[in-house]
Amino acid sequence: MGEVSVSYQLAGSPAGQPVVLLHGLGDSGADWVPVLAELATTFQVFVLDLRGHGSSSRPGKCSFELMRDDVLGFLDAAGLERVALVGHSMGAVVAVLVAQAAPDRVTHLVLEDATVPRPGDLYRPRLVAPDEPTPCDFAVVNAIRAQLTDPDPAWWEGTDTVKIPTLIVDGASSDDRQALLAAAAARMPNARLVTVTAGHYVHRDQPARFLEAVVPFLCQGSTTSR
Repeated sequence: MGEVSVSYQLAGSPAGQPVVLLHGLGDSGADWVPVLAELATTFQVFVLDLRGHGSSSRPGKCSFELMRDDVLGFLDAAGLERVALVGHSMGAVVAVLVAQAAPDRVTHLVLEDATVPRPGDLYRPRLVAPDEPTPCDFAVVNAIRAQLTDPDPAWWEGTDTVKIPTLIVDGASSDDRQALLAAAAARMPNARLVTVTAGHYVHRDQPARFLEAVVPFLCQGSTTSR
């Protein structure tokens, strides 16, 4: 995949609907462990480490757009025509951008406690790198935080064009975030919002309730496509 190698874990049956899991900033695919085994009983699950994270390449440059392109490149390399995307936090933003760029490649969207930011909504100041090693390229952290603070307005404006069935899982982590998620659900033509009181990491804090919401949603109208 060009200059970037995307590491991934594969779980589940090849006969299952393909589902791609996208983690949050500073995490890796390992963050999905609390729900992976259960998802793998129904779906074929691809757990990605996004660029600069986990075992994937750390090319020294990062943006949401580059991560979007990495995901699309991964789908091509893996021979996956259409998949469901499940994204947490940063991964949810990437998932929406993939859906905007290539709606024909996505069957379902699950956005966990995040969506694309609206201009002026978030302020994420630059952080000083810690002395100890981090599980990700720390330059990625500040690059992504800068885009959250000053996002491309087209991201939010384009939410009303995303007609893919979408489930937004609100963890009730903050009033501001809840307002943003509700606004996104109102703009997206085929979106539904569910609230699970859990904090920002719904799949980790309340895995059973996360699965109760997500699995039936992914099974609705699902078809396996390669």
